Amino acid sequence: MQSSQQINKQKFFYRATLHQRIIAAVVFLVIAGLFGIAWLAAAGKLDLSFWLGTCGLKQRYGIPCPTCGMTTSVLVFSQGRIFDSFYIQPAAGLLCCVLVIVAFLSFLVAVFGVYFEFIKRFFAEIKIKYIILALIIITAAGWAVTLARAFAVYNKS
Repeated sequence: MQSSQQINKQKFFYRATLHQRIIAAVVFLVIAGLFGIAWLAAAGKLDLSFWLGTCGLKQRYGIPCPTCGMTTSVLVFSQGRIFDSFYIQPAAGLLCCVLVIVAFLSFLVAVFGVYFEFIKRFFAEIKIKYIILALIIITAAGWAVTLARAFAVYNKS
């Protein structure tokens, strides 16, 4: 059989090293902890206003800041109301969904020792600056939606 006719089999996953499993466990615990804190705050058992305060831009100028609504959206997401989370602040809803996927994959790596090939390729091909740029774009898009809603409410009154 010619080399062009041979099937190139790549592994979809392989065994994770101890270092990869520890990193995955830490990532999972941090994300689970953040959602746990959000769930406690949403249930009224924890007051986040002490740490987060109120939006100074909205108080001073009457317009929402780029992250206005994110806390509320995360709290709603932690209660399981995913569509409401997207309605309140689309950027926060999307970021919460990404965190859930990351937590799930981290759980698989940490507990079962399965390290996926696409994770390795992702970190090899994607630079941190591109991830930061994507976060900025997502936040700006969410802010645009929030601003549009604020201006629509302002024009009605």
